[in-house]
Amino acid sequence: MPQRHSKNNNDLAFFTYDERKKLGYGTQKERLGKDSIKPFDACCICLQPIIDPMSCMKGHLFCKECIIECLVAQKKDIKRKLAAFIQQQKSDKEEEIDKVTAEKQQELDAFDRQNNSAVPHQQIAGSSGDRHVFHGANSVRVTSYEEEALRTMKAFWLPSATPGAVERVQAPSTDTVCPEGKEKLKLKGLFPVVFTEVRNREKKEVDLDSFKYMCPSCSVTLTDTLTLVAVSTCGHVFCKKCADKFVAPDKICLACNNPCKPKNLITLEKGGTGFAGHDENLEAKAFKHVGSGTGMGLARPTTKL
Repeated sequence: MPQRHSKNNNDLAFFTYDERKKLGYGTQKERLGKDSIKPFDACCICLQPIIDPMSCMKGHLFCKECIIECLVAQKKDIKRKLAAFIQQQKSDKEEEIDKVTAEKQQELDAFDRQNNSAVPHQQIAGSSGDRHVFHGANSVRVTSYEEEALRTMKAFWLPSATPGAVERVQAPSTDTVCPEGKEKLKLKGLFPVVFTEVRNREKKEVDLDSFKYMCPSCSVTLTDTLTLVAVSTCGHVFCKKCADKFVAPDKICLACNNPCKPKNLITLEKGGTGFAGHDENLEAKAFKHVGSGTGMGLARPTTKL
């Protein structure tokens, strides 16, 4: 007769699904909450409510001051890396000239000794013909590299005396990039964004969190759950339904009556920064490994957004 199972059965040689869930064993998944998601009206750099909003062609929103400071800082960094790269190339040319000069001087000295000395010419140690020269039965040939190492590295076993490779500077890119999308971005590639505030609303206190925006077409309050579309020519923001139904077919902005084309409709990115997920990937994962022999063993939670 088979054994009777119970919810509190703990004499099995393996974890049941309920025990593994309570213990937190394996990969645990959890959808990110509102606190982990950037609001649609927040800057991608400072994560604060936008002031003088501007957007790139990929739909990332920035404060005007934040994005200008970011691009200027990138240009300064590019200028610094470019100066270091030019200095490295200059040093390489000087070393190459010094090497050629030293080789020529070595050839001249060898020619002078061969023609002006009564003693037969001997090859210089470490040269190409050094292996054909007899140094005596008890002599030990030492290359120039070994001589230099023995002369400079008195305590070669110490970490401070360990030789290291010279760090090479790679040729930097001269293009500034978007801090969010990592694509090429210039200041002229940005356009101002205009949000329409909710009408007939009392503003008793100056609180940035209380500011609400709406679609100028259907007057629906804009939230994080809606997909927003901005017109790059004038900057007005609509919900995606109104943009697809009215703005795109008529090729005219409903807020200012300025002409626009379908390529001018830019979908604004929402819900993510460098610290949170985007759209369908709003899920946090934590892996916990439980070792054998103890209750918890080795637990290493690693969160991946």
